[in-house]
Amino acid sequence: MLTVVAALIESDGKLLVCQRCRNDSFALMWEFPGGKTKPGESLEQALERELQEELGTEARIGPEIYRTGHQYAELSEPIELIFFVATLAPSDVKNLVFEQIAWREPASLPSLNFLPADRELIERLSAGVLRLP
Repeated sequence: MLTVVAALIESDGKLLVCQRCRNDSFALMWEFPGGKTKPGESLEQALERELQEELGTEARIGPEIYRTGHQYAELSEPIELIFFVATLAPSDVKNLVFEQIAWREPASLPSLNFLPADRELIERLSAGVLRLP
């Protein structure tokens, strides 16, 4: 199983969402920032590294808030996707690898074409069933 970590970053009631580049796999689909863990990394270390690589900023990783599994037809092994609350300075965020990034209210998230593994979380966030601490 492939372990993937992602960050739910909130500022002024909005969440940071990122659109994959048009040349990437799952082109132009939306996701939360994060990525695959590397051998020897804790989940939190992996997420800190990914946020530095993708957004060019230091982040404080908070509690795990949601966990799900998904099997993409395009991948040989299933993924375990683990979401953490993360805190950073919004003014420090730089878009280093995405087509675009945006701050969106949770209720507006279903209007974006999110990766399939994220959709159950998106439903819970947009309905207010799951809230960030």
